Amino acid sequence: MVTNFLQKYQLQNHRLVLPKKQFVTYALYALIALAFFHYLIFYPAPASEKSVVVAQVQEEVAAGVSARVNAREQLLPPPPPPQQGDEVLRNQRTQGVVAKQVPAPARAPPCDYSDGEWVQDARSPLYNGSSCGTLKDGQNCMAHGRPDTGYLYWRWRPRRCDLPAFSPEAFLSWLRNKHLAFVGDSLARNQAESLLCLLASRSAPELVYRDGEENRFRRFVFREHNATVSVFWSPFLVKVAEKAERAGVRHNNVFLDAFDERWMSQLGALDAAVLSVGHWFLLPGIYHDGGSVVGCHDCAELNHTETDFFGVFKTAIHRTLAEVTRRHGDAVRREVVALTTFSPAHFEGDWDKAGACPKKRPYRNGEKELGYTESEMRRTVVEAVQTAADAAGAGSGLRFAALDVTTLANLRPDGHPGPYMHKDPFAGGGAGGRVQNDCVHWCMPGPVDTFNEILLQNILR
Repeated sequence: MVTNFLQKYQLQNHRLVLPKKQFVTYALYALIALAFFHYLIFYPAPASEKSVVVAQVQEEVAAGVSARVNAREQLLPPPPPPQQGDEVLRNQRTQGVVAKQVPAPARAPPCDYSDGEWVQDARSPLYNGSSCGTLKDGQNCMAHGRPDTGYLYWRWRPRRCDLPAFSPEAFLSWLRNKHLAFVGDSLARNQAESLLCLLASRSAPELVYRDGEENRFRRFVFREHNATVSVFWSPFLVKVAEKAERAGVRHNNVFLDAFDERWMSQLGALDAAVLSVGHWFLLPGIYHDGGSVVGCHDCAELNHTETDFFGVFKTAIHRTLAEVTRRHGDAVRREVVALTTFSPAHFEGDWDKAGACPKKRPYRNGEKELGYTESEMRRTVVEAVQTAADAAGAGSGLRFAALDVTTLANLRPDGHPGPYMHKDPFAGGGAGGRVQNDCVHWCMPGPVDTFNEILLQNILR
C-alpha cells in the first residue's frame, strides 16, 4: 500500500506534497494499524487463532501479488516453449528435489535397405562417362558404345522406409576434414570410383597419389573441403601372395593369421573405411594358419586337404574386424567401418562369348532368388558386423555397419558392362564373334551408385 501511495503521488524535484485532508485520513489509518499490532504483541491470540490470522494475511498478500503478475503478463509476449533440459531444471527448482531424467524419444529402427524393389525413375544420373575422369575404363559403358540406356533409369525403393537420392553436398559436408578409404578387391574400387564420380558432380577431386597397376592404390583430395578418399587393393583383407598364372602359379596363398599392412597400417589416419571382398575367395587358393597349410580350394593337383571357401571367408572377415577393434583401442577419435555385402555376378553363358549377360532390365521380385553362395557370403558379413559391434561396445567411438546390397544387386543383371568393357567390342568380328564379357562389375553410372546412397544414409544416421 505504501509503495502504491508513493508511486501515485511522487512529484517533481523528488518532493512529496500531500493534501491536508488526505494526510489526516492516512494518519488515522496508520494509528489504527499501530493499535492493532500493539494488541497482537501484548495480547497474543491462541495458536489456532494466530494461524487463522496469518493465513488470512498470506492469502491477501498472495492475491495482491497474483493480481500484479497477471497484469504484467498481459503486457508481455508469451515465453518461448521450454527446452527439455529447461523443463527438468525448472522442476528441480520449484519442487526442491532432483527430478527424474526425461526419457529421450524412442529412435526409429534403422531402415532395412535390403528389402525392396527396383522402380523406374526418369531422373538422369549425376554424371556420365565424359564428365567424370576418375573411373576405370572398363566400367565406362556409354563411352564404349553400349547402345541401350534404359539401365540408367531405375532406383531402389525399400519397402518400409525411404532411400533418398544421393546428395553430393551432404556427403562432402560430412567428409570435410576427414579421410575415407575403400579397401578390398575390384568391386571395392568400383564403388570407390562411383563415389568419386558422384562427388565430382559438385567438387572436382585431385589425384595426389598413385601406385600399382590397374589403379590399385590411389588417393584423391577435394581441396575446398580438405577431404580425402583413398583406394587400397586388398582382395582378401588379410595377407596374400597373389597368383601369377603367367609364371605358372594359379593359386593364391592366403595367410589367415597375418594382416595386409598396406592398408591396416593406415587405420590411424582414417575416419572411415569401406571394406568389400568376396569374389577372390572363389578362386583357387591355399590357406595358411599358424605356420601350416590348413587347407586349399580347387587344388586337386596338390597334396592338401580340400576345403570350401566359406569357412576361410568367415575367418578372414571376423579376424579383420577384431584386429580393427584392437588397433583402435582406447582412441578418442570416432571411426566408421562399413562392410559391403557380396555382389552377385550374372553370367548366363561363357565369359568369352556374346550374350554372357544379355538382360536389358532388372529382374522383378521373385524372378531371381539368391543362390546358396550369395546367401552364405551375405550372411557371413552381416553376422560378422554384428559380432564386431557387440565386442566394440557403444562407447568405443568405433561404429560398424553392413551395407546390405546383395539382394538389390542380384536383381540387376542389366547393370554390367558385358562386352562393353572395351570400346566397340564387335567392330572386328561382328556380333557372333567371341569377345570378353564382364558380368561382375558395374557400369558407371549404374546400380553401384545405389551402394553409395546406402553408404551415405549409414554415415549420417
